[in-house]
Amino acid sequence: MSAEPPLSPYIAAQLNHLLAYSPLSVKVEQIWSGSKDARFSDRFTLAIPFCLDYVKWDVIYNALHPSLAPDVVFSPEDDDFNPLADIAREGEVRMSKSSLFDWNSKDPSRLMVLVHELRDLYMHYHKRRVGELDDARLKFELNTMLSREGIEVCMVSFPDKPEEVKFSVPLLDMDLNKLVPACTWRHQQKIYLQVIFPVIKSYSSAPAAPRIKLVSTSEVKSLFSIEDVKLPPWLDGMCMAEYLPFIEDNLKLLVVEALASIGARRRFIEALAPLFGRPLEADPVFCRRATVLCASGPFTFLVHFSIPTQFPKQQPILVMQSSQHFNSQGAPISSLPFNDYPWSPRWDPQKMAERIFEFLLDECSNFKKFCIDAMPQ
Repeated sequence: MSAEPPLSPYIAAQLNHLLAYSPLSVKVEQIWSGSKDARFSDRFTLAIPFCLDYVKWDVIYNALHPSLAPDVVFSPEDDDFNPLADIAREGEVRMSKSSLFDWNSKDPSRLMVLVHELRDLYMHYHKRRVGELDDARLKFELNTMLSREGIEVCMVSFPDKPEEVKFSVPLLDMDLNKLVPACTWRHQQKIYLQVIFPVIKSYSSAPAAPRIKLVSTSEVKSLFSIEDVKLPPWLDGMCMAEYLPFIEDNLKLLVVEALASIGARRRFIEALAPLFGRPLEADPVFCRRATVLCASGPFTFLVHFSIPTQFPKQQPILVMQSSQHFNSQGAPISSLPFNDYPWSPRWDPQKMAERIFEFLLDECSNFKKFCIDAMPQ
């Protein structure tokens, strides 16, 4: 199967601008050509973040006429989503503001503007669908929560299961990116509460609790683990407006602890230098990793420190790696991870480093023997 030809330059410029500058983490699923022996490709599938999932839309340009605005093909399950009808329904003022009204193919930002505009309309489409449901609880949740900035809601339909409504609720009114000094996160990092309600036709005085889950953008795991956060119980008769303060108070404390842990990890890495020498490399932002060079007589080896987000409650994981012994594939021989050496979270960083130094001093002869035995004969 031959590779698809490159995108037309005008089209490529617009796609690259979208991927580089959109605040959304948009992904390209595939690129292809609408013609069999075409010089350029002219269509692609975008995966666009929406309500803690992705919607996939095909963007169809015409390589022979790249100055024309593209068509956008939505998912089959959204066959009644008609954004042009929504624009027309709101009259000429909305039409004149639409990115399709005065398309300029030489402006590389036009595709990004179009995608954001369509996503906004798609969000309103789902809110309208939920608002039309004959479900008193969902109407109440929708009316009380939609004023909250950044909230998203969508209908979830299954062929053989009852319909559900999913809410995506951003938590914490704080800029996580600015809280971490020298942070290199490209996209704004957020923590969300996902709340999924079953659609019911009649209101119950004590409806079943929804399914709830914390979700975060991918880089937040460098700060702390969302999976380890224990959610408070959803009490009978509770609504989202009542539930959110409990979890946000808990998360604020966890963020404060996570930021303090970065400082503790940094002081620990700094305490390694007097004993091991300056680390060969270290993570300067989250202080999760460090590598030092050690020697015992002529035997030299590296020690890799993997420092958990729960430091100092949890101790670093150590891996020793020889700089002189290699396996049959030519890779340096390494030890199994160590996390059972003497440790107390109450020790100061200097004592932590000293006890690790003493442990490695005793262990290096065992590791040297392990390396010699592991060498190919």
